[in-house]
Amino acid sequence: MAEHLDQSFEDSAMNSEEKRKINREQRTQIIAFAFMIGLTILAFLAVGAEGLPPIFTTPFILLLAFVQLILQLYYFMHLKDKDHGWPNSFMISGLVLAAPMIVALIMLLGVVKY
Repeated sequence: MAEHLDQSFEDSAMNSEEKRKINREQRTQIIAFAFMIGLTILAFLAVGAEGLPPIFTTPFILLLAFVQLILQLYYFMHLKDKDHGWPNSFMISGLVLAAPMIVALIMLLGVVKY
């Protein structure tokens, strides 16, 4: 290990294919981050706009939040990688179990409220 101390990092650590893969991953994450900032700005604009009706604004913001959640899980939590099969299966099974329960609770609250 001590014999490679005089070499620069680019020469000793990674080959060109690994560097290219890391650069591609960084570029993808920067684009995803910029897209999420855009979604956040869009949500702020939707809330700040006085002409939009609240019946449109709330589902629109929830849709933007859902898209942002999926992007964050996919790109920043590395669920797109091949070795994340178990976390992906747990996330999908959690969504399959939680979604009907949330819909049932919303319907129950809607029935009781009106």
